[in-house]
Amino acid sequence: METAEQLQHRIESFEDLRSIVSTMKALAAVSIRQYEKAVEALADYYRTVELGLHVVLGDRQHPELHRRKHRRLGAIVFGSDHGLCGRFNEDIATYSLERMRASPASPEGRLVLVVGARAAAQLEQAGQLVEEDFLVPGSASRITATVRQILLKIDEWRQTRGIEYIYLFYNRHLSSANYQPTGVQLLPVDLRRFHRLEETRWPSKVLPTFTMNRQQLLSSLLQQYFFVSIFRACAESQASEHGSRLATMQAAEKNLDERLDEIITEFRRVRQESITTELLDVVSGFEALTGGKA
Repeated sequence: METAEQLQHRIESFEDLRSIVSTMKALAAVSIRQYEKAVEALADYYRTVELGLHVVLGDRQHPELHRRKHRRLGAIVFGSDHGLCGRFNEDIATYSLERMRASPASPEGRLVLVVGARAAAQLEQAGQLVEEDFLVPGSASRITATVRQILLKIDEWRQTRGIEYIYLFYNRHLSSANYQPTGVQLLPVDLRRFHRLEETRWPSKVLPTFTMNRQQLLSSLLQQYFFVSIFRACAESQASEHGSRLATMQAAEKNLDERLDEIITEFRRVRQESITTELLDVVSGFEALTGGKA
């Protein structure tokens, strides 16, 4: 049985650990909001790019966007660098592998870039070779630099490796602690989704026109579309990561509180027994000195 001193030391250790968990929980909550704001700020711009592509495409078809040279696939997978976020990395690794294995591309025809060392390790443990992995941006303001790196890698794949299919795999943020593994086809561009915008009401009374060369404008808009799509995937993934970490910290905090209550109860019991024993010793000593006479 542990002594009161040992139990007191355990209580102090648990309180220190709980303080750390509470701090991590607060940081996760703040981080979630940071990335949620980034996604919200991007929504209007993303919508503007979509409408721009709809106008430029009009009724015209662009076969150069539908090239299908080889059934080779490039995948961009978003995970985390750090742990303590539940099954966040396991879920996206499992989902992306299932999607890639269901595609016509052979394992040798798949190129994978991962944002996040933990997710990269999960994929490699499952037998998927990871060509390159990037660090997760430390804040929303650093996502842009990572997106530019990814775009350069995609250009390299297309020009030197014959990659025509590019997919983004990430955990889409649903709420503070909930996410859903998601896959988005970045290339070839699905032009039908922009034509379907005809079914929705135009946000103003006048349809826009353009004087710039159609092909140049289309190329510029597509670059913005790629940038926004990758940026959103990265921001959503990080919001999901911190949401998962928040849920993990909340569960850890609850378990620590329960265990701390048990130890405090045990400490009080042991201390009370110690006090009772000391009082009995005093009474026994007194009786021995007085010969049992009060």
